[in-house]
Amino acid sequence: MYWLERHQLDNLVKKLTESYELFGPRRDKVSNEVIFDRLANPLELDLEAPIPYNPPKYILFPHYEEILRYRYDRQSKQVAIEKLSHLKPKALVGLRSCDLTGILCLDRFFLGQEFVDEVYLEHRKKLFLISNTCVRPFPQCFCVCTDSGPSAKEGFDLDLTRVGDRYLVEVGSKKGQNLVEELGLKEAGEEAAELKKKVVDESVSSFDAFALENKAWISRATNRLTTGFIKPEVWEYIGNQCFECGACSFVCPTCSCFNVEDVNRLDGTTDRIRTWDSCSFEGYTKMAGDHNPRKPVEDRRNKRFFCKLSYSQSKKYLRPGCVGCGRCARVCPGDIGLPNVVTYIRREITGD
Repeated sequence: MYWLERHQLDNLVKKLTESYELFGPRRDKVSNEVIFDRLANPLELDLEAPIPYNPPKYILFPHYEEILRYRYDRQSKQVAIEKLSHLKPKALVGLRSCDLTGILCLDRFFLGQEFVDEVYLEHRKKLFLISNTCVRPFPQCFCVCTDSGPSAKEGFDLDLTRVGDRYLVEVGSKKGQNLVEELGLKEAGEEAAELKKKVVDESVSSFDAFALENKAWISRATNRLTTGFIKPEVWEYIGNQCFECGACSFVCPTCSCFNVEDVNRLDGTTDRIRTWDSCSFEGYTKMAGDHNPRKPVEDRRNKRFFCKLSYSQSKKYLRPGCVGCGRCARVCPGDIGLPNVVTYIRREITGD
């Protein structure tokens, strides 16, 4: 590990801007909300800010993305296909561990299956990731319940942990090591690991005092979701609360549902477009002939939470599909974010 003094943080950021577009948490001047966004001015970076309103997944899995363009010549019956790629290297600085874990879940979905998504892979290859340990939990957090925080364990190029007025820097890749050497950072010594452990342990122990908005007990809910021992009345209650707006899917760092469509252009070309989709929408599972195996909204809510917490999904992606960021609870107008759904399931178990 290495020491990064507070005044050296500007040097790190400036060095990154030489090779990467810079993204990180910043406060919006109008709403004062923290958002994860491109930083036109590196001074906008706020490492002390709470978890951003939006997850950084849109940077490597955009809301709307042109995948390819093709033109069909009717006379020659030939098809000309053009791959569309305008990607620039991007540096994501100040990632909270839950959001970094979300990226690792997307990696396993797009890259860890039988088929590799080449579009996502191209985004992923051009990322530099700097995670930021949460030295104190925020009100909506429950990452300790999903093994995704408060400190990152893998997947980063560099990991920052604030200790007093400076940062401990842990290196996670060759790219990270090269940057550390270019900056000439001082090695932290043998006590560094113990210092970081102390900070993380204090953060974990403070959840009861600071993470007051959400309480989630994942293990029992995982057992019930996996075995299917949840009464239909519970899902009906949850379904009745759902507005089918899709907000929970769009702010979730791990949701990966998408739709692909072809859009005809006036110049005779056709663009193939990938856009975000959501299992909340009735049309998501609609088939030919207007058949829909998941037409009732409670069936769709059942599938969403099965995807987040069931053992089969955890086995497939090596962890739960929820990272404990609390965003779904924050944006849901029906008050059925994952922590509340877990609470409803526990109430059925305990009879409270």
